[in-house]
Amino acid sequence: MRKIKKGDQVVVLSGRDKGRQGVVVGLLPGGQVLVENINRVKRHTRPNPQANHPGGIVEKDLPLSISKVALWNPGTKKADRVGIKQLADGRKVRFFKSNGEMIDA
Repeated sequence: MRKIKKGDQVVVLSGRDKGRQGVVVGLLPGGQVLVENINRVKRHTRPNPQANHPGGIVEKDLPLSISKVALWNPGTKKADRVGIKQLADGRKVRFFKSNGEMIDA
C-alpha cells in the first residue's frame, strides 16, 4: 500500500513551488508523482502537420520526487506524515501521524 495515491491533496515541501497545494494526477515508476499545476514548465515545440500538432509554447507539468510532497491534513490545516496500520478485520488503512485520524475509512 502506498502512502500517497492518485487524487490525494498534497503540499510541496521543497523547491521552486514550496508551500503550494495540488492534487496528485498520477504516480510514476521510480518514486515520482505528477501534481496538477505544480512544477510547470514551458516547452517550445515545433509544428508537426502529419500528427496535426500546431507549434508554439506549450505548458506542461513535470514529475516531482515523492519525497518532496506531503499529504494535506484538513483537520490541522498543515502538511502531515502518513502511516499505515492494519485493522482488526484485516484491512490496511492510512492514517495521519499527528492526530491518528484515518484517511481511508
